[in-house]
Amino acid sequence: MAGMKVLADETRVAELVEQLGRQVARDVASARGWAMVGVRSRGDVLARRIAEKLRPDHVGTVDITLYRDDLSEVASQPVVRPTEIDFPIDGLDLVLVDDVLMTGRSVRAALDLLMDLGRPRRVWLAVLVDRGGRELPIAPDQVALDLTGAVEPGVDHLVEVHVRPTDARDQIIVRPRLHEDAIA
Repeated sequence: MAGMKVLADETRVAELVEQLGRQVARDVASARGWAMVGVRSRGDVLARRIAEKLRPDHVGTVDITLYRDDLSEVASQPVVRPTEIDFPIDGLDLVLVDDVLMTGRSVRAALDLLMDLGRPRRVWLAVLVDRGGRELPIAPDQVALDLTGAVEPGVDHLVEVHVRPTDARDQIIVRPRLHEDAIA
């Protein structure tokens, strides 16, 4: 695709996931009971990868489709997949994992969903990539690749994280936004 640039290949993505895991481990070291919750469809993959090493008490997945404030713009028939949190979140420290943080709207949707499920003691936000371009006052607690200021401002470019098994390979790319791309 014209204008596409690979920011991280498979080896670099693995390094970034390790780096994010170290940051999470540092912050949850004093947590009494904690869980990792990934945002579908790539934050959940990243959460599971990190959880393999850190061994949280619980690992879950949230599907924010019905919590999005732009649902009508995303698709006429959105695909809703299950939220998989089979543990009570009341009083738990949670690490919410997402692949890319840009506007903050996906994180807001995930927080709304989590609050409907209970009242966690604390929520940390861990993102693989901070793209910048915030529309809401949301900031990550842990971030592996900070691109704020490194990618053209505005929403004319997308930063995409590709991870197996959701995608064919692990990589991070930046590419021009196409007309059919929804704003996340």
